[in-house]
Amino acid sequence: MARQMKLGLSMRGIGYHAAAWRHPDVPPGAALDYNYYLRNAQAAERGKFDMIFFADGIGIRSRDIPEGSLCRSGYEVAELEPITLLSAIAPMTRHIGLITTASTTYNEPFHIARKFASLDLISGGRAGWNVVTSWSEAEARNFNREQHLDYDTRYDRARECLEVVLGLWDSWDDDAFVFDKAAGRYFDPAKLHVLNHKGRHFSVRGPLNVGRSPQGYPVIVQAGASEQGRELAGASAEIVYTLQFTRDDAKAYYDSVKSYLPKFERSAEDMKIMPGFTPIIGRTREEARAKFDRLQELVEPLVGLARIAPDLGDLSGYPLDGPVPEATGDVELKSTAVQLRERARREHPTIRQLYLAVVGGRAFREIGTATDVADKMQEWFEAGAADGFNITPTVLPEGIDDFVELVVPELQRRGLFRSEYEGRTLRENLGLRRPVSRYTGAHLDAAQ
Repeated sequence: MARQMKLGLSMRGIGYHAAAWRHPDVPPGAALDYNYYLRNAQAAERGKFDMIFFADGIGIRSRDIPEGSLCRSGYEVAELEPITLLSAIAPMTRHIGLITTASTTYNEPFHIARKFASLDLISGGRAGWNVVTSWSEAEARNFNREQHLDYDTRYDRARECLEVVLGLWDSWDDDAFVFDKAAGRYFDPAKLHVLNHKGRHFSVRGPLNVGRSPQGYPVIVQAGASEQGRELAGASAEIVYTLQFTRDDAKAYYDSVKSYLPKFERSAEDMKIMPGFTPIIGRTREEARAKFDRLQELVEPLVGLARIAPDLGDLSGYPLDGPVPEATGDVELKSTAVQLRERARREHPTIRQLYLAVVGGRAFREIGTATDVADKMQEWFEAGAADGFNITPTVLPEGIDDFVELVVPELQRRGLFRSEYEGRTLRENLGLRRPVSRYTGAHLDAAQ
């Protein structure tokens, strides 16, 4: 079969546009409404998406800079805890993967291993863990710290945390539980393994008190643009989520991250790189543009300034229609700050033009018909800049409904996307190998 792209729906909250909560079709309080998330997840499954993807933070990371901006924002302020939410969505869906974030900075690896193994069992093999480091002071202050850990320490801890989690997932062999009522033996003790990890950041004996994951391990997802992040991805990530604005940049990133794979005895097929992509779709280009313009008109200037403040500082004292001043000082999330600062230097926008360029989301964007959107996706896919895309709609449910109704059939017509799910688990649908326990052998193909 010809290579086909993979698709995820990033369905955090009500959409990635800063004014999404003000959209007339978005229910009030949707970000706290289970039925709203379920409806979007089921729409993605109807469109044969591989997964829904929840980014997450363990605190309100947005600051009230400029003052008065936070109370006008409906983005990442109040939302449901994602493991709880995905566990509720699991029995109401059958095929779609369920991926969310757990921070290696403010979680213990035993907690992570247990929660995601449980989600994998609840869903019948559809869980995935987005491995992140926490970068904001807001999160640090929720966990007994005034400042977050330095960059190198965060990544060193992340590497060890991931190592421990994978080790805990190997606590039980696939056939450890014999459930032999006649003999009175619940499990085979030879197939239970104690990790006994002792490292710089963690001391974890194990074993995990959850049975082996249906997938071997839940799928490992990672997003990182730094050299440390790329190497961490090369070592273990099976899906990489990235933000690139041009095909050439995406291609360079794709080649760079996959170049780390041989170092860890992995092949290109062991990793799917899925850039974020924000399509705004209409039956005509004019209709698509009108949808986007309607959201842009709903942007409060303070909210727009807040979106660029983490990268450029508080610009509320400068004229909105004046040039963007040169940014100085440290930032919390380095990769996005570098991209935005370079964009300001390259394009010379006004402050208003810059915030309007980013309030629609950080991902690259296409505004047009289903044909326009499919053309762009095919261009990146066939150029080797992506294995698929993580769709980041400006607003939900409109964004997923439009994509499923209009774009999915066009991709299927071109042979670029599935018509039916290939398997039962997320790994099978992604074409990823199923890992077996380190105690029983090497990787086996999912088909075996």
